[in-house]
Amino acid sequence: MSAARTLRSLLAQDRCHVMPCCFDALSAKLIAQEGYDLTFMSGFAASASRIGAPDLGLMSYGEVVDQARNITEAVDIPLIGDGDTGYGNAMNVRRTVTGFAKAGCASVMIEDQLAPKRCGHTPGKAVVGRDEAFDRIRAAVDAREEIRAAGGDILILARTDARHEHGLAEAIDRAARFAELGADILFVEAPRTEAEMRTVCAELPGPKMANIVEGGATPDLPNAAMHDIGYAIAAYPLSLMAAAMQAMVRTLRGMRDDRRPDLMDFAELRTRIGFDAYYAASERYASSRRTPD
Repeated sequence: MSAARTLRSLLAQDRCHVMPCCFDALSAKLIAQEGYDLTFMSGFAASASRIGAPDLGLMSYGEVVDQARNITEAVDIPLIGDGDTGYGNAMNVRRTVTGFAKAGCASVMIEDQLAPKRCGHTPGKAVVGRDEAFDRIRAAVDAREEIRAAGGDILILARTDARHEHGLAEAIDRAARFAELGADILFVEAPRTEAEMRTVCAELPGPKMANIVEGGATPDLPNAAMHDIGYAIAAYPLSLMAAAMQAMVRTLRGMRDDRRPDLMDFAELRTRIGFDAYYAASERYASSRRTPD
């Protein structure tokens, strides 16, 4: 089953999928190893990891697609890629969707922010006008249909950030039009209360995704509540990166004072990275049995 078909089957289930977000191949492997059904390549976290810079449109299309390809080659669970604003006009959006499909993504997110975009829970973000927003999703859906006609597949995750500038009603109106244009998953970013989250899910069709940033604008509710509200996916874009950064900073500070950190066992570390699997596979080939450096 293709990644896109697997994602469709997950979305058809009567549940809210907890989706920890990855930022590189290793973080994606850990998510898969812990039994999660899907993941999302967080633009915020990937930008921090790959170029050490904030998610303000600094990563190029090529860098983002390359990061996504590294992830899909490392795991079998569906990956949703962050296509940002599509990196230009509607024709760029088409190329973005095609590129993410070729990279093995199950879905790609296209949003209506002005470029360069900003994190959905940070100040200063703005959205394009309705016509341009709709053109982006129309172009994404057209690209999806061409990919299907050629034997491939990908889902379109349509995101609006209109809540920040224009209020919840405008955000819902935009998302409803995205659905009419053929988007597969809807994402109204940064509702501010549980009541707003319920309104979003009650008024919009199909699968909806929530974006839960610890300390962000949207309430961090238990998964049972997210399911009751009507979400199909609860994304956690920064949890793993924030945890990893916290652990690295603590370790670095402890090493300065000659304190030994509390680390993952070396044997487990090797197993999770893939050394044991490599050694087992290499036993078939005499010339490969030498332990790699």
